Amino acid sequence: MESDQFSVRFWGVRGSIPCPGERYAVYGGNTPCLEVRCGGKVLVFDAGSGIHPLGASLNGDAVKDLHLYFTHCHYDHICGLPFFGPLFCEDASVTIVSGHHQNGMTTEQMVRSFMQAPFFPVGPEVFSAQLAFDDFAPGDTLTPGEGIAVRTTALNHPNGCIGYRIEYGGRAICYVSDTEHEAAGPDKNIVELIAGADVVIYDASYTADEYEQCQGYGHSTWEEGAKLCDLADAGQYVIFHHCPHHDDGFMDRMARQAAAARPGTLVAREGLTLSV
Repeated sequence: MESDQFSVRFWGVRGSIPCPGERYAVYGGNTPCLEVRCGGKVLVFDAGSGIHPLGASLNGDAVKDLHLYFTHCHYDHICGLPFFGPLFCEDASVTIVSGHHQNGMTTEQMVRSFMQAPFFPVGPEVFSAQLAFDDFAPGDTLTPGEGIAVRTTALNHPNGCIGYRIEYGGRAICYVSDTEHEAAGPDKNIVELIAGADVVIYDASYTADEYEQCQGYGHSTWEEGAKLCDLADAGQYVIFHHCPHHDDGFMDRMARQAAAARPGTLVAREGLTLSV
């Protein structure tokens, strides 16, 4: 592995609920999970259903040390955690990190609350990896490895959410999901976070027309994401957190419209890898 490698791979791109079946075969039906490689360091963002195949891949690569960051703990972003392969490897070290809680709950308390009756049959005690938990406040900068900075900000989403900017070797990848834009104007937190970034992954669950019926759900549109990227002089815009009602045909049409509006724009799909 090259020491200057900086890439993001998409293992889950769907929002709200996994969507199996032929209608979702092209873009994928797994819920959010990203793998970011910074040289030899692996960072994972969110533990939706896409983290299950990621775990098999990491075990195959013999990755033994990684950080897992949550944007927030709504089910679509954490449902795959109990099925993440590295957590069952005795020689693996996994640090689980979050900073979205608005009620004083810690990351460890969140995980234990999720993995308990009546919602789950066993607790985190079944994990055999060396497990650690860490907490931060929105706005903190985290340093999971040498030369890596993970900057954070609060997003506009029910129960709280965190946006991340991963910086490595003078480059930046931003992960901004889930968030809802406001009529008052661009979210200054997001504009500052994504300023000059090479890649911006943004919650574009809806079209502008659909959003009229979905206000208050905590999600945005691809049109608003394009505006933010332009305003922040950011590079490649990647549409993410696809609505479960949007099948492959719908996403194809959105991809054409978005690329015409902002050349270079991509619609995230499972298996897509972007090297910065």
